[in-house]
Amino acid sequence: MRRVLLFMLPILIIIGIVFAGFGMLQVRFQQERLMDDLERKAKNVAESMELSALNVFEKSDLRSAQLLVDKFQKRERLQGCIIYSKEGKILAVTERIADWGQKDNSYIDSVARSQKARGRMEKYKEYSMYSYVLPVLDSAENTVGLIEVVYDTSYIFNILTRQWRGISVALIVLVFLMIIVTLPLQRQIFVLPVQRLTEWFTRFQKGETDEQLSFEEIGDLGKLAKEVEQVALGLRVARRTVSREAQDRVESGDLWTEKRLQDLVRAKLGESSLFLVSNREPYMHVLDEKTGKPRCVRPASGVVTALDPVMRACGGVWVAQGSGNADRKFANSKGKLGVPPDDIHYILKRTWLSKDEERGFYYGFSNEGLWPLCHITYTRPVFRETDWQMYKKVNQKYADSILEELPAKNPLVFIQDYHFTLLGKMIKEKRPDAIVALFWHIPWPNPEVFSICPYQEEILDGMLGCDLIGFHVQYHCNNFLDTANRLLESRVDTEKFSVVRANKETFIRAFPISVDNYSYEAASSDFESMEAIRKEYELEGKIVGLGVERIDYTKGIVERIQAIDRFLEKYPQYIGKFVFIQIAAPSRTHIKRYHDLMGEIDELIDKVNWKHSDNSWKPIIYMKKHFSSDEIKPFYAIADVCVVSSLHDGMNLVAKEYVATKNGASGMLVLSCFTGAARELADAVQINPYSTEKFADAIKLAIEIPEEEKKARMSNMNKIVSDNNVFHWAGNIISEIASLKKGS
Repeated sequence: MRRVLLFMLPILIIIGIVFAGFGMLQVRFQQERLMDDLERKAKNVAESMELSALNVFEKSDLRSAQLLVDKFQKRERLQGCIIYSKEGKILAVTERIADWGQKDNSYIDSVARSQKARGRMEKYKEYSMYSYVLPVLDSAENTVGLIEVVYDTSYIFNILTRQWRGISVALIVLVFLMIIVTLPLQRQIFVLPVQRLTEWFTRFQKGETDEQLSFEEIGDLGKLAKEVEQVALGLRVARRTVSREAQDRVESGDLWTEKRLQDLVRAKLGESSLFLVSNREPYMHVLDEKTGKPRCVRPASGVVTALDPVMRACGGVWVAQGSGNADRKFANSKGKLGVPPDDIHYILKRTWLSKDEERGFYYGFSNEGLWPLCHITYTRPVFRETDWQMYKKVNQKYADSILEELPAKNPLVFIQDYHFTLLGKMIKEKRPDAIVALFWHIPWPNPEVFSICPYQEEILDGMLGCDLIGFHVQYHCNNFLDTANRLLESRVDTEKFSVVRANKETFIRAFPISVDNYSYEAASSDFESMEAIRKEYELEGKIVGLGVERIDYTKGIVERIQAIDRFLEKYPQYIGKFVFIQIAAPSRTHIKRYHDLMGEIDELIDKVNWKHSDNSWKPIIYMKKHFSSDEIKPFYAIADVCVVSSLHDGMNLVAKEYVATKNGASGMLVLSCFTGAARELADAVQINPYSTEKFADAIKLAIEIPEEEKKARMSNMNKIVSDNNVFHWAGNIISEIASLKKGS
């Protein structure tokens, strides 16, 4: 309708202007004609009175003068008459304009002197009157008096108003008739062909590329339709060719690379579209505090670091919350944009949450409820009914956002993490043909711990709406199966590792996530950045330790600082020689537990630095700010020891990033046994972060291991990370999804 109005509005405006112009000319002509007629009438009346008035003046008969003007009392449209002496004094006046003399009548003297009649509009009270003044002359051509005839002109304005009203009605009728005639015509000529072409475009965009155009059009629109059909035909042929070639390359490949993952996706999924869902977006636009200009940044998130290379390889649509303060400026009307900004590989669709939704869904239920529930670090989870209701509302909002994007056939939805436990079921209820997978990036607790949650059944039921649920390690898979078996009416198949509920089977698998090792290996050759860091922080000749994470109570940052303190107490020979760099990105600062943790870390680091430092050295360099992935890589490269001391972690990609950066070079990883990574990286020095004494000893051990052994250990771990990189992880999941498609 809006397009129709935009099409018709210029026409209607032109018609209105033309009509108004002709109307003004017609009204002006009518007004001039009526005024001429009025002047003629006034002149005739005044001249008809001239002889009678002359007789009155010669005899000075004021009574006759009054009788003369009273004759005009009842005449239509004639308001009255006034007889003046030659000095301009009123001798007689019609009763209904008795106070006519109170107005300015200086024009009477002018007419008496000039002896020329005068007709003009005059203001009388709030009315406009027409006044005609005629001088009365004697036989010697001397002015003996004056006659003024006054007419009411309201009838002229009434006539003109009726004329304007008639013109307006005619214009409205004309516009209405034009709309009635033009709407069906415009719809037939423009709207319907565009709608048919748009509908076909929509089906084409959703994957229905085999369907031919079902309509014939002529003109430029027909040419466009034919060209689109040719593009679609070429795309159909190209996709099938690429899919066959990709299958051949996958069967002959060994190393997992972005290219091999691309081939696997084409071979296994064909024309299926991939939709990835996470709370954190991979690219966000924020206003620079210094310049006030927007810039694109990568948020600090292990999920983002792992999945961005996968989406670059696979393409598709990534649906996430738009959380940057300049995000709306860079998204189109549907919240979409191509990313990465400098080298577009896939589409990011931003979903907008209100402050209340973010507070209840993200900070509330997700991070004060599910996060501490699943991470057994003895932080009590908080469950509020208002947060739960908001969590459900936001899950439904994401479901609606995804459903409007899904193609007509073969859609694949890959959901990330604990923020969306209900999303899988919501999508499957509307699109049972979709293949939905959920990957759980954090630990899954045992049934006793999970039973604390008051919404346990709804959460499990929502998760089991998915076709596939992935965890980092088999231990978490086992915990989930036990939880479903004990807390939900379902059947657990321990041979197939699946859960059947309401005739719906969900498969449970372990997929240890990893990193894009190729991007980290290159960092070890960035000597310029490494030297700049050594110079800035005076690290030359020092043993460098490194910790990298978000500020979170699950990461064991406090335990790590306490262990460094104890390490320097027990082994004072390292005072002045050992420097530990702690990179920590603030997160979830609206939650009190996190806010208090930041204060605790600040205080503890100040205490340790005061205790052990001298004028030229301090043991801990604390960097409390967000670093991009590229900014962190040189720190990995210069670090002699990397410490990962998580109290409980699903995987921990920092450990794998450090190993990938070293690429077989010297270095040592101190790794918590409570991380998923500890099951793969057995050559790391493993610790229990709760044991401060053994933790301090492990730091010393990691420093003092002979160089050859360090290189051998790092080489072994690097091979594990390289062979099982993020492309391998994604390939395993894609292969599992493809097998589900065949079985469906």
